[in-house]
Amino acid sequence: MSQHMPPAHPFRGLVALGTVVLGNVARRFGWTRAIEFANRPVMTLSDQQPVTATWWRARRKTPGDLFIIAVGDSTAQGIGASRPGNSYVGQLVDRMEAYIGAPVHVTNLAVSGATTALCARDQLPRLVNPLTKHPEVVTVAIGANDIAQWDPVAFHRNLSEILDAVPEHALVAELPCFFTPRAERRVRTANRILHTLADARGLTVVPLHAATRARGLRGILTEFAADGFHPSDSGYAVWADTFWPYVRERVDATLRARSTAAEAAG
Repeated sequence: MSQHMPPAHPFRGLVALGTVVLGNVARRFGWTRAIEFANRPVMTLSDQQPVTATWWRARRKTPGDLFIIAVGDSTAQGIGASRPGNSYVGQLVDRMEAYIGAPVHVTNLAVSGATTALCARDQLPRLVNPLTKHPEVVTVAIGANDIAQWDPVAFHRNLSEILDAVPEHALVAELPCFFTPRAERRVRTANRILHTLADARGLTVVPLHAATRARGLRGILTEFAADGFHPSDSGYAVWADTFWPYVRERVDATLRARSTAAEAAG
């Protein structure tokens, strides 16, 4: 059930990749002006953060027949998308509403820049708040920001705390493909840890790494934002496509349970 978000022209991807490479080289040699130039896309996207946070706070006020909570980082917020509603969380909400023919209530706890440590500290208290309505769908996609300062022991500890707190029906996404060899070595370790912890708790793992890796060169050139890191609208559609079968299964289970309860009451 793809949203058919139009991919960007590959030339834009080449420009983004060139800018990333320039930034890495410039930082190595201390080329101040080149660093400033390479950082422009990053700074532009950082300006989206207060806008997306405000958008999601407003969206939280919309009531709905189903309730979804998202735990995560800037990708859940939608940094890199043309609008916050085109993040993978927003696209999942759109699909849920089309599927059930009714509004969906959403609380997006995600914070741009969140690591597993920050997620455990800042988002979990809001997730397990006794005043929070029980969510029918919970998505968790966290850990990409841990890769830069990689500490597998800390990652294991923090992710354990997160997965201990989420409900048993939570959908936990793998870290996506980073495509560069050094980062991918860390991502493979992170995903092994994630699978081990999720399997031990009976949690469903969403195969996001395989889905993003399968996009290959075309995905690199057409499905990323100008910073070469965050997905674009079409990149987030890939994330939503990967989550959707598991979200739909949760929706179907909820609707069946409600129907059974209504029949028993009647």
